[in-house]
Amino acid sequence: MGNIGLALQLMAVGMITVFIILMIVIQLSKWLILLVNKLAPEEAASHKRQAPSATLDPQTLAVIQEAVKQVTGGKGQVKKVERL
Repeated sequence: MGNIGLALQLMAVGMITVFIILMIVIQLSKWLILLVNKLAPEEAASHKRQAPSATLDPQTLAVIQEAVKQVTGGKGQVKKVERL
């Protein structure tokens, strides 16, 4: 029975040690995130997307519609096509 008690004691010490180290890592990570956000804030969105000036050409639209028709077995339809 002495060995089981020693094993449980070692297991408890190991689990507590791992828990403490993980808490330290979590806190240091939070502090690092706060520090980085303070020193290097996110850039303003200066590159806003511009709406495409030209519409989709009919040939490309036909290809997209045919692909959707084949994939969905004729049950799907294209309502709107936008450039991402």
